[in-house]
Amino acid sequence: MLTLYGSEINSRLLLGTARYPSPAVLSEAVRQSATEIVTVSLRREMSGGRTGGAFFEMIRALGVRILPNTAGCHSVGEAVLTARMARELFATDWIKLEVIGNHDTLQPDVFGLVEAARILVNEGFEVFPYTTDDLVVAERLLEAGCKVLMPWCAPIGSAAGPLNPTALRAMRAHFPDVSLIVDAGIGRPSHAMRSWSSVSMRFCSTPPLPAPEIPPRWQPPLPRQSPPAIKPLTLACWSRATWPSPPRR
Repeated sequence: MLTLYGSEINSRLLLGTARYPSPAVLSEAVRQSATEIVTVSLRREMSGGRTGGAFFEMIRALGVRILPNTAGCHSVGEAVLTARMARELFATDWIKLEVIGNHDTLQPDVFGLVEAARILVNEGFEVFPYTTDDLVVAERLLEAGCKVLMPWCAPIGSAAGPLNPTALRAMRAHFPDVSLIVDAGIGRPSHAMRSWSSVSMRFCSTPPLPAPEIPPRWQPPLPRQSPPAIKPLTLACWSRATWPSPPRR
């Protein structure tokens, strides 16, 4: 059992909701993954003339906890405004805070991130900051009032897997009582496992999750049962944009 800002969570897998070929595939992925939290980008779904209302209603109908994010925000002002809009739309104080500093790698602007986190915490938000694996930045975010950290595994969309397991281990050692959500750059089930192994020093499993292009009946051969009493638990936020093909048999 994991506690995030007072909410008890059984699953350690967070699932994104972007780039699925259809709402039916998204719904089936959520169901088969047994995830309890999905992330939703407010700016992405409302940009380009899209009708976000129908999509947001579909997300609500999934019966899972919604973690809205500020993806696409490149300034403190944009991120804070988007967070306020998300709270009104989804009636939640949870916000995955992203302040992007580099257009190519989508690397976080850690200075703006700390500033935005401080503003939002003071407004009563429960902030999940997407950050690098830098220990000093992590300390500043905790000082700002964050109780969860989301260090990257690799740059967003790279599907490169853990690039610096040593840094993740150092973060776990420095902040043993803080929940870490390994985020971004996870492109394969093995990447998630390696991240969990590095951070927790133990093996944690995830429920199976189908790829959007894979028929729902196929499921990766991963165990469903998690080992008992592993603390502190570490989550992996799955990058769904690049998903592996099923193994050949």
